[in-house]
Amino acid sequence: MAERMDRLRGSALRKRPPAIDAARAESETGEGREEPVSPTGRLFREPHFSCYIVSVFGLGARVDLAAVRAGLEATLARHPRFCSIQVMDELEEDARPKWVRTTVDLDDHVVVPDLEPTGTSADPDRALESYVSSLSTRPMDHSRPLWELHVLNFPTSDADAAVVLRVHHSVGDGVSLLSLFIACTRRAADPDALPELPATAAPRRSGPVYALPSGPLLAPSSWGALAALAAWVVSLLLLAWHTLVDILCFSATATSMLRDPPTLFKGAEGAEFRPKRFVNRTLSLDDVKYVKNTMNCTVNDVLLGVTSAALSRFYFRKTGESGRKSIKVRSTLLVNLRKTPGLHALATMMQSGKDNGAEWGNRLGYMILPFHIAMHDDDPLEYVRKATKVARRKKSSMESIFTYWSASMIMKIFGIKAAASLCYGMMRNTTLSFSNMAGPTEQVVFYGHPIVYVAPSVYGHPHALTMHYQSYMNIIKLVLAVEEEQFPDAHELLDDFAVSLKLIREAASAKNTRHT
Repeated sequence: MAERMDRLRGSALRKRPPAIDAARAESETGEGREEPVSPTGRLFREPHFSCYIVSVFGLGARVDLAAVRAGLEATLARHPRFCSIQVMDELEEDARPKWVRTTVDLDDHVVVPDLEPTGTSADPDRALESYVSSLSTRPMDHSRPLWELHVLNFPTSDADAAVVLRVHHSVGDGVSLLSLFIACTRRAADPDALPELPATAAPRRSGPVYALPSGPLLAPSSWGALAALAAWVVSLLLLAWHTLVDILCFSATATSMLRDPPTLFKGAEGAEFRPKRFVNRTLSLDDVKYVKNTMNCTVNDVLLGVTSAALSRFYFRKTGESGRKSIKVRSTLLVNLRKTPGLHALATMMQSGKDNGAEWGNRLGYMILPFHIAMHDDDPLEYVRKATKVARRKKSSMESIFTYWSASMIMKIFGIKAAASLCYGMMRNTTLSFSNMAGPTEQVVFYGHPIVYVAPSVYGHPHALTMHYQSYMNIIKLVLAVEEEQFPDAHELLDDFAVSLKLIREAASAKNTRHT
């Protein structure tokens, strides 16, 4: 932990005399424009929140390095954030970091590691997993744009090769970065056309899609205007009440008045500084949709239920405690409140090297979501019912908007350290992190290379267990980021997710059979 703290201190914001870098930026970009780093972006530069997004893209062909470099030079390297560095002006009072354009040297960003051939051939899956995990121990040079693309040109059980994109979280949120990467791809069926993301893939949230209530409660009905007004008032009162309860819960958690109990899932102090191992498993999107249709809920609800079931199986097997016991652990969800630009807007942004009025950056709120740990062997669908109930309750709350607003106000009044302390307390007193993102429903190609899976994750925050679900075509990649010393058996936990989905799918099938 001390070594990582030293690296973090050594990667402080670059400082410069104002005339030199501004002149260089102007000569190299023709713009000489500086943009402030967003408040959330500044938060991700704090030692306890120095977060990085790591995404593995499995490819259906060996990597043509020349084609990849040419593609990067024409797209990603031209994006305003991917060709900028963060600097602070020493001569300014109350100096704050800014994005300043610089020249991108692809040799600094495209990494082709020299791996031992015997290791990659004997156990290629383990070699890929170990290499990706090793990135959580390596510092990134903050005098350059904060991204890297690692090329792993050997076959595994899932793909013919892989590329790994590592980006500092201050560059953007997960939804925006995934959309940006997809904007670099083209449809496999039409190499000249941009792919399309499903409607649920472009929400304002980087976790499950929780929207404010709409539909029957707010629409006129046969009861007439009075009934519609009464329903609207009731829904508004519920929204206000739920928001108040969630605000009190969030405040108590952030100030350590409310803490999750110690369990085998909860990380010890300093978890944000320890290495992480990234493991993944492929799940069937068709199975998830089958359960969704049977239970009349959403894909997110099903995944929340599968998560509760898997955590329960793992917990009671490892602890040996009675299955009649029920406990609650809470997860944090980062909620993207900034509208993500469409793929065409992102493609244009990269082509021109300008933002063209499209919003970019981190504007994140938080949401706290409970997971119930209990055994329901007699009725696995109970996990989905409980998850659906919790999700619907969270839809009727403005918790994420409040948390973003409160963090912004605290930052303005008391400074970045106070805001970081608040966010750290919120995450330190919960147990795990959870997110779910939807990708393209058809195959896409990355600079001529077919993509067969997408597996994103994150590290640098104070949780020992982070879960990401990423859909693509007809599969879902479940990615776990775990503290290896605490979860040496992470693949067993992956097995529990696969078994839990299987049991829930079978229970849904049995329910349909009974009703036919």
